[in-house]
Amino acid sequence: MKNIFKSIILCIAFCVAFSSCDKTVDEPATDAYIPASLDLGAGSWKTYVLSSPTEVTVAEPKAASSAEYLAEIAALKTTISTITPENKKAINYWGAGATYRWNEIARELSAKYNQPPASNAEGKYPVPDAANPLADPRFPFANPPYVSRALAYLSVAQYDALVSAWNYKTKYNRKAPSKNDPSVSVLLPVSDLPSYPSEDAVVAAASYTILVAMFPGEVPYLDGKLAEAKNTRLWAGMNVPSDISAGDALGKAVAAKVMAKAKTDGMAASNNQAVTASMIENAKKLGVKTPWVSQETPARPPMLPNFGAVATWNFDKATMIKIRPSIPYLEDTKEFKDDLAELNKINKNQTREQSRIANFWADGPGSYTPPGHWHRTAANAAFDAKFSEVRMARTLALVGTALMDAGIACWDTKYYYYTPRPQQFGLKTSVGLPNFPSYTSGHSTFSSAAATVLGSIFPAKSAEFDAKALEASNSRVFGLIHYRIDCEMGLAHGKKIGEYAIARGKADGSGL
Repeated sequence: MKNIFKSIILCIAFCVAFSSCDKTVDEPATDAYIPASLDLGAGSWKTYVLSSPTEVTVAEPKAASSAEYLAEIAALKTTISTITPENKKAINYWGAGATYRWNEIARELSAKYNQPPASNAEGKYPVPDAANPLADPRFPFANPPYVSRALAYLSVAQYDALVSAWNYKTKYNRKAPSKNDPSVSVLLPVSDLPSYPSEDAVVAAASYTILVAMFPGEVPYLDGKLAEAKNTRLWAGMNVPSDISAGDALGKAVAAKVMAKAKTDGMAASNNQAVTASMIENAKKLGVKTPWVSQETPARPPMLPNFGAVATWNFDKATMIKIRPSIPYLEDTKEFKDDLAELNKINKNQTREQSRIANFWADGPGSYTPPGHWHRTAANAAFDAKFSEVRMARTLALVGTALMDAGIACWDTKYYYYTPRPQQFGLKTSVGLPNFPSYTSGHSTFSSAAATVLGSIFPAKSAEFDAKALEASNSRVFGLIHYRIDCEMGLAHGKKIGEYAIARGKADGSGL
């Protein structure tokens, strides 16, 4: 008992010596870091939608010696002195990086809305309505093509806005508040990056604009995230209000231009069911004996049959047709029968490892789908490398546009050949039943495209990314969702798609 009592006394003394035992009060922002490089030349990098980094104008800030700026510093000190433990938690959260966190939020929303509409009493499947997003079924149905597009536009808006921000940062060269006045207390690491306009506010405003458009039922939630993201920069002593307001205006203006492009990319016609009749006839002319049909009861209309007509990022439509995979094995060939025999063998003797892989990579309803899976991989790799905000955004934009291109090109291939699923030949699956033709594998195409791009950005991890892509591809065979040819050709197709994104990246002026 004496030893226990002594330990308690020592613990109390330790806590008193360090002011408090409450970790929520003084816990450091362990997720925050000083970037390995500030990328001060990023203001001249090639943008996706903006014609130049100066297309949106940002006014010159007040001088650090001005009465207006000194008043902002004084107000900032007052704000810092009144923050709460909850404010500090928010600072720690957003300290991981604005681009990193907003992409995380986008993935979470994608998972939340990845629920296919259920059939009604009439045996029909209602189409989600963007004008009434919270009605049943909710808008959007965040399937893999939808998610690939949402994340691509998000990352492009973040990247273009940050390239523009870097241009103005280096042009005006306003130092961080604590660099101008050392008495300003800060709760996050401070680098030598100029503070005007605030990069965090730029990303917050750009991300908010895109995500409200993609997930219109989440406006109240996104309003809260936007306010919190901007406030944390004041609470942490990282920016004065004029840094924030300039970043907010820049982010909104750039994102509006990105959304203007989105509205004309053809997505509105991606679910046009009228195109399927001619697609089926084309497939039959090519030799497809048993075109794909829905295996659900009641039969569900095919998912986004016209998504292949949506505008691509890194190559044109002529190139997409040129790199379209060749016709798969037809039903009566030995090769098709061999692929079907492999699936039947797995069906009878599936190993635990095959089952684990199939379920790990399923990325079905309720998940953020294969594009989200690879966006997370990209964000974590960039975080581990301590990338600056603008280089983090560049990484996600290269991967994101490659994934969207992969979705478009894969869906073009699927509906061009209209091949049957293994389930049309008696096989069952436990990892979900995709509602679109079999050839080629979406998982394989998405994964190979992303792994190819990531391997170029992080060459030391190239083999690791390729191995993950191969496992993702194999998972669809192990899950009895795809024939082997679907996956092999999907991997080859995705690699070509990724190489176009790499070529774009090598010409963007970033040095990678």
